[in-house]
Amino acid sequence: MTGALFATWPIGVALGVFAAGAVVTVLGSVRMAGLGDVLADRTGWGEALFGAVFFGALTSLSGIVMTAVSAASDSPGLAYSNAVGGIAAQTLAIAVADLAYSRANLEHAAASLSNILFGCVLIALLTLVVLASFMPDVAVVGIHPMSLVIVAAYLGGVHLVRRSGETPMWRAVETGATREDQPGSEEDDERSTARIWVVFLAVGAVVAVGGWAVARAADSIVEVTGLSEGLVGAVFMGVVNALPETVTAIAAVRRGAVTLAVAAILGGNCLDALNVVVGDLAYRGGSIYHSAGTDQLFLTLGGILMTAVLVIGLLVRERRGPGRVGFEGVLLVGIYGAIVAVLAF
Repeated sequence: MTGALFATWPIGVALGVFAAGAVVTVLGSVRMAGLGDVLADRTGWGEALFGAVFFGALTSLSGIVMTAVSAASDSPGLAYSNAVGGIAAQTLAIAVADLAYSRANLEHAAASLSNILFGCVLIALLTLVVLASFMPDVAVVGIHPMSLVIVAAYLGGVHLVRRSGETPMWRAVETGATREDQPGSEEDDERSTARIWVVFLAVGAVVAVGGWAVARAADSIVEVTGLSEGLVGAVFMGVVNALPETVTAIAAVRRGAVTLAVAAILGGNCLDALNVVVGDLAYRGGSIYHSAGTDQLFLTLGGILMTAVLVIGLLVRERRGPGRVGFEGVLLVGIYGAIVAVLAF
C-alpha cells in the first residue's frame, strides 16, 4: 500500500489529479468558512479559538497524512520538510487575504489577544523543533522525548488562549476599522448545531482528501526534477498544502470574519509544527529531528521569523501600508521570496 502511494504517477494523471484536487479544496474551504463562522458563535469559542483549533485541524489533515506516509516510507527529510515547509507559505497567505480586505490592513482589523497568543505559541513550538535537533539522539518507546514536550506545549497553549479569552488582561484599542468577534444572528442558519457540525466535518474530510490529492500529484510532478527535499517541501508541497488555509482565509475575510481568517492560518501552522511529532512517531529509523539537514533547519527558522513579523503586525496594527497591506505584509512577501531563493540556489 505504501509503495502504491509513493509510486510516481504519469504526468497526465498527476496534472489531472492536481487540478481536480485544487477545485475540491477551494470549493470545500469556501463552504467551511461559512459553517465555521456560525459554529464559532454557537459554541461560544469565538472566531480565534475555533478557527485555530478546528479549522487548523481539518485544513491540515492532508499534510498530516503525507508526513506520516513519508516518514513510514523511510523518507524523514521529505516528512520534515512537508511538516515545516507549509508554515512559511501559509503565513504568506495572510498577505494574500489582506489584499481581499479593502477596509483596512487585515492585521489592524483582526488584532486580538487570542491571535497574538497563538502566534507566540507557534514561535515556541518551532523553537522546540529546532532545539530537538541539538539534543541527544535518543528515543523512548520509539519517539524522541521532545515530541512529548511539543504536544504538551501545544495543549498548554490552547488552554492559555481559551482562559485568556474568558478573562482578557489585554485588549486591542477600538478604531473605525476594528472588526470585533461579535456573535451573529442564528437566524442566518436555521439548521441545528448538530447538523451543522456534521456538515462541517464532512466538508473538512473532503477538503483533506482534495488537499492530499493535490500534494501527492505535486510530488509526482516535481520528483523527476531532482530538486532538494527542502525546496520541494517549502515551495511545491508548501504552497499546495497552504491552499486550504489561503482559500478559507480569503472566504472568511469576504464574510467579514477577519479574526477567523487569521486564526485559521495560525492554527493550521501550529498543527503543522505538531506534524513533526507525527513524523517522529511514524519514522522507525531514529529521531526525525536528527534527520533534519541545513535546508530543513533553515525552513524552520524562516517560519519563526515570518511568525514573529506577523505577531509584530498584530501588535503595531498599522491601518494602511504600501500596496494596500501593512508593513508586515510587505515583509512577509520579501522574507518568503528570500527563503525560496536560498533553497533554490
